[in-house]
Amino acid sequence: MTSYRFAVNVTPKPGILDPQGRAVEGSLGHLSLTGIHEVRVGRRIEMTVDAGTETEARARVDRLASELLSNPLIEVFAVELVGSASSTTGEAVGVAR
Repeated sequence: MTSYRFAVNVTPKPGILDPQGRAVEGSLGHLSLTGIHEVRVGRRIEMTVDAGTETEARARVDRLASELLSNPLIEVFAVELVGSASSTTGEAVGVAR
């Protein structure tokens, strides 16, 4: 068995109202920050999965993300392989849903 480290990023679907993102975007002028727009606020969940293969581990994370961590009516998720749990370097591999 190998341990794989994943992150699941959940954000509102395009077109879905995002009041937190709108509040952040509205505050940018007070910080004299320009050129930043289309701010979306979501959440990130990190986990370690023990599995025989990366494919098996990713399948478990995909199921968890689609059935528990996100609401498919209003949110999308992306699964990112951060690396094996024993690895010191991370590899970002995104899969948007």
